[in-house]
Amino acid sequence: MNDCLFFGRNKTPILIKNEPEKITKPIQFKFENENENENENENQIKQISSGNYSTIFLFKNGKAIEYLNENDSNQNPSKIQIENIQKVTVGYQNEAILTTEGNVFAKGYDINPRNQNEFINISSLIEDTNDRIIQNIVSGAYSIYLLTSNQNAYGIGSNQFGQLGFDSETLKRTEKPILMMKNISKIFSGNSSNHVFLLNSNQELFGCGYNKYGQLGLGESRKEEITIQKLTKIQNIPKGNPKRKLYSCGDYEYNGLGKYQNTNEFTEIKSSLFENENILDFSVGNEHTLILTTKAKLIGFGANYSGELGTENTINDQLIPIQIKLPKLRFNEDISNYHVLCGDYKSFLYYSPFLSPFSNLEEDLIKLFERKEFCDISFKTKNGEIIEAHKLILKYRLKDENEIEKLQEIISKKSIKESNQIFEMIYSNNSIINPKLYSEIKEIINSNEKIEETMKRIYLNENENENEKDFIIERKEKQYKFPKLILIMRSELYRGMFLSVTEDKSNKVTDYSELSNKSFQIFEYWIYSNQIKDEIQITQEIINEIKRGIDYFQLNQTNPNLFDLLI
Repeated sequence: MNDCLFFGRNKTPILIKNEPEKITKPIQFKFENENENENENENQIKQISSGNYSTIFLFKNGKAIEYLNENDSNQNPSKIQIENIQKVTVGYQNEAILTTEGNVFAKGYDINPRNQNEFINISSLIEDTNDRIIQNIVSGAYSIYLLTSNQNAYGIGSNQFGQLGFDSETLKRTEKPILMMKNISKIFSGNSSNHVFLLNSNQELFGCGYNKYGQLGLGESRKEEITIQKLTKIQNIPKGNPKRKLYSCGDYEYNGLGKYQNTNEFTEIKSSLFENENILDFSVGNEHTLILTTKAKLIGFGANYSGELGTENTINDQLIPIQIKLPKLRFNEDISNYHVLCGDYKSFLYYSPFLSPFSNLEEDLIKLFERKEFCDISFKTKNGEIIEAHKLILKYRLKDENEIEKLQEIISKKSIKESNQIFEMIYSNNSIINPKLYSEIKEIINSNEKIEETMKRIYLNENENENEKDFIIERKEKQYKFPKLILIMRSELYRGMFLSVTEDKSNKVTDYSELSNKSFQIFEYWIYSNQIKDEIQITQEIINEIKRGIDYFQLNQTNPNLFDLLI
């Protein structure tokens, strides 16, 4: 079953029948064909993306439906005739589909002006044939951005404001992807944005495009430049831990900054509603912003013409963040699997355990640090506050077990804020959080060892770690013991099982009798190390079993995909 709330503009396209054009409080979203589907798992939402003229729902089974303007006459969604969809993205006037094979299909006037309603494979148009496997996609208003498996960023579509990083006078638009920058780790844009940000592998931020309101955050010296037509390094990046704070820049009226004045530099968004909480998810629409906190607060600010802030009475602008009243959620105990999505004057809050906001294991460890259910070791700060941690992770992130005592000595001299930063650096191996503090702990941690290698050591030191193995998986006549912490980090299935407040967290036994010994050994090694054993001989029979096992463990959303590694 779906758990999806909707509020805001219910037209162009019409999303819910028999409801007004303006839905001013969150209501349950229901698909027209939900009762017709015998297998309710087929309609489990994985992701939602919404723009000006269309909204796409992607489901767990890799299929998607879209609501379009031209469908308003019958108010029914249409199925997208593309299989194995991994991600969808909708801009102001474009759509893009990323498949599990790494292909991207897109449509829109600036993508295919000869037939703007036809999906075409834009990844196949990349000139470098070695760069045609796409890892991620992002839509701007009239442009689409691709991140390849080689960490290169491409852009396609309109370049009217230089949003592709080229002179708009010589390049108005391109119908094939053009290389923007190499060695890129992330791309950021908005479905109504004519600007883009690129983050490279050295954590340097670059931007280009429309800058009339200072939305590129380049500072006062660049505020007069309406367009930035060349990728420009942004120097004014906020210091601190970005996982705990939100920063924005641009026009308060249209970007929902929660303040009255425009800002040409990144400015922290502050509110008493979430100053003592961690931000779980956030989304920015045309003119409004939604924030979801780890304590299940939904907070919004910006424009509210169509009720997109979920208030009973619509108002033009809500500059001070407000808490949105929510009905009781069926999965309310597992807020970590909820996501927010702002579209064109539309808002969604939906449950999806298949859409992880974290891109790698280091960030998953940070998430686990914030969840205290499995903590088994305590540290005391200089003011007597207690910080809890996971001994299993510390044991293998530190150089040896004796370093735990040295860590306790360091923490005893630090404030609670500094202590939290120390643990976040240990868990994530990220010295950027606080370089000064990192210099104090770098001698006791494995700073050069990737966390996957430490997990592999947990696996190889089988006898030493017997006490930490607190969950049993039964396969035929053999039992396998795992630390729950490892399963949470690797499997969406067990993450949902162990982090639910209603689920029995005892040493329950799970039966995987259909998998052969060899198939299960592959899984066991990969769950720890994110690798395939070199000596494993892969046969077609093994591949077939692995495909079944991926569904058992719900590993297919983990990057890299285990099945892709096998192939």
